[in-house]
Amino acid sequence: MAPEVAPAGMLTIPPDSTFFSRERVERILAFVIAVGCAVLGLQSFFHAIGSTQEEHTWNLVLTCAVFGPLVLMIAAGIAGRFYRPLAAVFAILFPLVLIAWPFATAGRPAAESAEPWIWYLLNVATVATALAFPLMLQYVWCAIVPILYGIVRLIQVGADIENVIQVSRQVVYAIILAVVMTMIGWMLRLLAERLDRTREEAVRSYAAAAAADAVEQERISVAALMHDSVLAALIAAERASTPRERDLAVGMARDALTRLANADRDAEEGPDEPVQPMFLVDGIRAAASEHDVDLDVRIALDPRAHTIPGRVARALVLAAAQAVVNAIEHAAAAGLHAEVTADERRVIVRIVDTGEGFDVQGVPEDRLGISGSIVARVAAVGGQARVRSSRRGTVVDLRWEYPR
Repeated sequence: MAPEVAPAGMLTIPPDSTFFSRERVERILAFVIAVGCAVLGLQSFFHAIGSTQEEHTWNLVLTCAVFGPLVLMIAAGIAGRFYRPLAAVFAILFPLVLIAWPFATAGRPAAESAEPWIWYLLNVATVATALAFPLMLQYVWCAIVPILYGIVRLIQVGADIENVIQVSRQVVYAIILAVVMTMIGWMLRLLAERLDRTREEAVRSYAAAAAADAVEQERISVAALMHDSVLAALIAAERASTPRERDLAVGMARDALTRLANADRDAEEGPDEPVQPMFLVDGIRAAASEHDVDLDVRIALDPRAHTIPGRVARALVLAAAQAVVNAIEHAAAAGLHAEVTADERRVIVRIVDTGEGFDVQGVPEDRLGISGSIVARVAAVGGQARVRSSRRGTVVDLRWEYPR
């Protein structure tokens, strides 16, 4: 499945991409082990039904105890479901069958030249651990099962030199084969994990590149927009020779600053109908509540304070909201509060936090959170914005004076 690029330039990783190769390797291992166990199990079963080395009742009990779980494990491995618990059951049950072997063969003549039917299942028991046990426990089983077989086999046939040599060969052969199969499974899993890790790193690298490209494209678009607007405003200001032409140039410059301030959000200018100073308080609180912050707003409104033009009030609210967002993201809203002051001469909005602060002069030019959304937005309505920051915190001071 190809990765999808979100509208904002962020890349989302498909939910089925995690452990993509590891899951398929596990499925292949389960199928291959099931087929191999079926072949060895069938060979052992034909020897078991005609075996005379153990007593008849013991033969029936041990055959059912071994081949019942084995058939279930093989079927689960081929189907690809529930094979881990069934493999664990068989791997644990088979050593118990080996322990019972001396009791099943007690008093029976031992066939020293022919291996018992349990011999053919030694590596079935060890390879089953590859589906269910951790790696260290797999190696423990690779040693325990063959050694346990060697002990019970010598109890059955006797511990003379010839039998010890023959059984030792069988044990060593079984251990070597078990270790080789365990190492093959471990190597396949390791390769799959590395492939998954490389694939995930490549996807993340592509996501970072896509996000950086989206930011760059947005910066270019904003720069082109501002170039046209500012160039037109500068030309109009240069050619202005009458008060009316100068007013038009100021209006064009204000429009350019407003576009820059609104580059990061869809903010309409709206009507210019005057509003009361409490509009600022309500707007700042509402903006903070959108981020689940109960903002403490300290109010000092002079009864003689005049109404504020609507575009000015909205610009101050949006600039203050951006300052609140910055404090939440970069200062974790530590000591965050707002101050709104208004009298007959000016309106002051101050956003204060007690975070670690930052270097105001070191903010990259393509970051519009301060230069665009705060400074340019307030400047567009004839106000002033000042940002001060130190290790004791950050203060964003927004001021607008009534025309005299």
